[in-house]
Formats: sequence, structure tokens, C-alpha cells
Amino acid sequence: MFNNIGIPGLILIAVVVLVLFGRGKVSSLMGEVGKGITAFKKGVQEGKDEIENAASDKARDVTPETEKDKA
Repeated sequence: MFNNIGIPGLILIAVVVLVLFGRGKVSSLMGEVGKGITAFKKGVQEGKDEIENAASDKARDVTPETEKDKA
């Protein structure tokens, strides 16, 4: 469906959006999109960190203190 839009079609769509909504509205909308992307990346990173911390808790040394001294 969108395979044959091309660069001129995208430029035309951008011009129509600018005319309909104005530069200020489009600018604020893009700012909100940027904030959303940043929040998403932060959430993904926090999820990875949480998984790594859970894995490191499972992999910690559980050898009793008396056994550690013998080695």
C-alpha cells in the first residue's frame, strides 16, 4: 500500500501536516515523541538491570564461612 509513496509523497504529506497543525503544534508533538522514546529506552534499561541483578543474586557464593577457610 505504501510501497510507492517515495520522497516527493513524503514531502507533500509533511507540508500538509504543517499547514493543518502549524509549526508550533508539530514541534511540541515531536518533543513529546522524543520524551516518550527516552522514557521507553530508560524503562528497557531498568528492566535489563533488574534481570541482571536477579541473576547475580542467584549466582552469589553460598559456601558456608567454615568451608571458605579450608580452601
